[in-house]
Amino acid sequence: MGEFLAQVPHVQAPAVDYGAIAPVLVVLGAACISVLVEAFVARSARWSAQVVLTLLTLGAAGAALGVHLYSFSRGARNVVTLAGTVAVDGPALFLWGTLLALGLAAVLLIADRSVEPGGAFTADAAVRPGTARDRAQRVGTATETVMQTEVFPLFLFSLGGMMVFLAANDLLTMFVALEVLSLPLYLMCGLARRRRLLSQEAAVKYFLLGAFSSAFFLYGVALLYGYAGSVTLSRIAEASVGTDRSDTLLFGGLALLVIGLLFKGSVGPFHTWTPDVYQGAATPVTAFMAACTKVAAFGAILRVLTVGFEGTRWEWRGLLWGVAIVSMVIGAVLGLTQTDVKRMIAYSSVAHAGFLLVGAIALTAQGLSGTMFYLLAYGFTTLAAFGVVTLVRDADGEATHLSQWAGLAKRSPLTAAVFAFLLFALAGIPLTSGFTGKFAVFSAALADGMAPLVVVALVA
Repeated sequence: MGEFLAQVPHVQAPAVDYGAIAPVLVVLGAACISVLVEAFVARSARWSAQVVLTLLTLGAAGAALGVHLYSFSRGARNVVTLAGTVAVDGPALFLWGTLLALGLAAVLLIADRSVEPGGAFTADAAVRPGTARDRAQRVGTATETVMQTEVFPLFLFSLGGMMVFLAANDLLTMFVALEVLSLPLYLMCGLARRRRLLSQEAAVKYFLLGAFSSAFFLYGVALLYGYAGSVTLSRIAEASVGTDRSDTLLFGGLALLVIGLLFKGSVGPFHTWTPDVYQGAATPVTAFMAACTKVAAFGAILRVLTVGFEGTRWEWRGLLWGVAIVSMVIGAVLGLTQTDVKRMIAYSSVAHAGFLLVGAIALTAQGLSGTMFYLLAYGFTTLAAFGVVTLVRDADGEATHLSQWAGLAKRSPLTAAVFAFLLFALAGIPLTSGFTGKFAVFSAALADGMAPLVVVALVA
C-alpha cells in the first residue's frame, strides 16, 4: 500500500493572483455576507444594513480595481489566473469599472423610497396577487411598507456573475458565471410591488427562455470540446487553425454558443423576452438589466470572438452581419409602434444591440475600444432614462403608457427636458454621448471594410 501511495503524484494547487481578482472576490464575498444579514438582522433594520453593505461593497471593489489599474499602468502584464479560467486584461478591467459604476447607479434606484412607500419591491413575494394583503402592500399601509430586502444579495450575486462572465477564459467558467448572473435576475423580475401578475409573468418568461438559451450555450460548449479537446478559448483557436479536422463540430458549436450569448445581449431575433420582461419587472430592476447585462453579454461576445474564433472570421462574419441587420431593423421598426414607454426603450435596446454587434465583429483594436465606449455611454443613458420613468406617476403608481405622458412638459418641464435629452442621446444626435459611441463603432466598421453594414445602421 505504501509503494502504491508513493506513486500517486502530488496535486498542484492552481496559482491565484488575489490582487487581480480582488474586485470580484469583494463583490461575491459581500453577497454571501448579505445573505447572512437577511438571516440574522431584524427586519426593521435590514434595509439600512443592506444599503450600507452594498454601497461599501461597490466602493471597496472600486478601490481594489483602482489599485490593480495603477499597477497595470506601471507596466504590469495581463493576468490569467485561477488555473487559466479567468483573464484579467485591459478590456476586462475597463468593463469591470463600467459594471461597478453602473451598479452603483442601479443600487441607488433600487434603494430609493422617495417616490414609493416601502420602495419598488413587494414586502412579501409569496402573497397571492389580488388578495387583501396584496392590496395592502400596493397601497402601502403602515404595516406593509417594509421593503423586500432580499433584492440586495440577489443584486450582488448577479453583479459578481457579470464580472466573471466577461473575464472568463474558458467556456465552462463562462457558463457557470452565466447562471450566477441569470438566476438572481429571474427572481428580481418577480418582486415588483405593483402589477404583481405582470411582474410574475415577466419572471416566468425570462426564466423559461433563459433556460433554453443556457441549454443552447452548454450544447455549444460540448460540441466545441468534442472538436478541440478543450474548453479554453486559446486552445480552441489553436485547434481551428491549420488542421484537417471536420469543421462541423466547430461551427455547429460556435453557432449554439453565440445564440446563448446573443440572447443575453437582447440581440434580434433572440430578443423576444426583452419587451415583456422590461415592462413587467420593477423599473429599477429593468434599469439594472438593460445596462449591466448588456455590458456583461457584449464583454463575453468580444472575448469569445476575438480570442477563440478570430482565425475563422471569414466563415462566421457574414452570418453575424445578417443578425446585426435584423436586430437593428426590428428595434427601429417595432419601437415606433409601442404605446408603453418601457417597451419602447426595450426595442431601443434591441436596436442598440445591433449597433454594438457591428463593432464587436470588426475584431480590431479600434472596434474593441469603440464597442467598450459605446457600452459605457449606453449604460448610463439607459439607467438615467429608466430613472426618469420612475418619476412619472399617477394614483396607481408608475405611468408608463404614452397617453399618460401627454402634457408632461407643462406638469414637469425639467423632467420632460431631461427625458428628451436622454432620448436624443439614445438616438445618436450630435453633441451627445450616443453620437460619439456610434461614430466610434461605425468608424471601426468602415476601416474593416463593412461599409454596407454601416449604411444599414445609419438608416436604422
